Amino acid sequence: MPDSGGGMKNKEVAAGRSWMLFDATGQGRILDVDKYVIMHRVDIHARDLRIIDPLLSYPSSILGREKAIVLNLEHIKAIITADEVFLRDPSDEHVVPVVEELCRRLPAANIVGHSQDKANGRHEAECVEEDEFPFEFRALEVALEATCSFLDARTTDLEAAAYPALDELTSKISSRNLDKVRKVKSAMTRLTARVQKVRDELEQLLDDDNDMADLYLSRKSAGASSPLGGSGRAAYFHSSPAVCSKVSRASKASVATFHGNEDDVEDLEMLLEAYFKQIDSTLNKLITLREYIDDTEDYINFQLDNHRNQLIQLELFLSSATVCLTLYSLVAGIFGMNIPYSWNDGHGYIDKWVIIFGGASSLMLFISIIYYAKHKSYWFLISTGSLDSISTYFDISRMVTLHRLF
Repeated sequence: MPDSGGGMKNKEVAAGRSWMLFDATGQGRILDVDKYVIMHRVDIHARDLRIIDPLLSYPSSILGREKAIVLNLEHIKAIITADEVFLRDPSDEHVVPVVEELCRRLPAANIVGHSQDKANGRHEAECVEEDEFPFEFRALEVALEATCSFLDARTTDLEAAAYPALDELTSKISSRNLDKVRKVKSAMTRLTARVQKVRDELEQLLDDDNDMADLYLSRKSAGASSPLGGSGRAAYFHSSPAVCSKVSRASKASVATFHGNEDDVEDLEMLLEAYFKQIDSTLNKLITLREYIDDTEDYINFQLDNHRNQLIQLELFLSSATVCLTLYSLVAGIFGMNIPYSWNDGHGYIDKWVIIFGGASSLMLFISIIYYAKHKSYWFLISTGSLDSISTYFDISRMVTLHRLF
């Protein structure tokens, strides 16, 4: 019999050692190393590595460290440095598209222009940087785009399943329809929490310029290598293909910008703002769906209250009939006693009038009780809460109609 404990341990070890490394050219290769090698290579602590452990459940987070960005966004768990990306679980079905996108977008794109000097007859090559974002921002953008698209797709699927289930429940209340709506509401609650966490993480970064500045790994590495900015390029320019023999004027200007404006986070702010709006739009869809579910629940509660009131009315009807029949049976019980009555001698016809008068009196009493209940219906509705249900009915009907229109 196979050892199930040993098999589980092997799976955990395999999950802990499954990494894919992407360099500045977009080439990826599988790494079979333990966590201590990764910690030493990217210079992070063990607590940071635990955040992206697939065997542990940590909420989405983006952490800026001295030489790396620790990224945990849904299924994407990665460590980004100034010239490398360490991606965890590259064989996962949701991570495979991210791997393909990193291979495509990580290499910096350069446009080489050749102009001919007619006077001197020489060719001058000028390098123009097309992608202004450094390496770590290109990798971060791929992760954010994949995460936002993934959550938006899950929201769209949830909407496609939720609205028909809610409409079906509105038309027919049954245990099956209630169970479907319960599952939809549970899935919506979990998805809303995940989307909210990603949104809060982006909002926290946007609200703090220091946190955004910590994500400029290329700026920090360039400042460490050449504090004055005049002896070398920024680290992310090393990752671009070398198509010129000298540093172009555009590259020098970019390096000077990185060294001169260390507090300038406008580029990263624009990047985060774009995906913040996208994830906020996804959250708004979930909020609208939650409101629709709440409206449907209120509408269902009104229908249940209405059925309850109908049962109360039936109970009142039956109770009134029982009281009247009890009074009529009292008369029949008195005359059915085996007691001699002297006043009944020679007056047998009186039984007929007693029966007629007793039946008519019971019927009139029953009609009077029903008329009184209808005449005092406002008291009956208040006592059973139906007035509140009626006002709720009109409010909910109006909201459900608006949701269906828009």
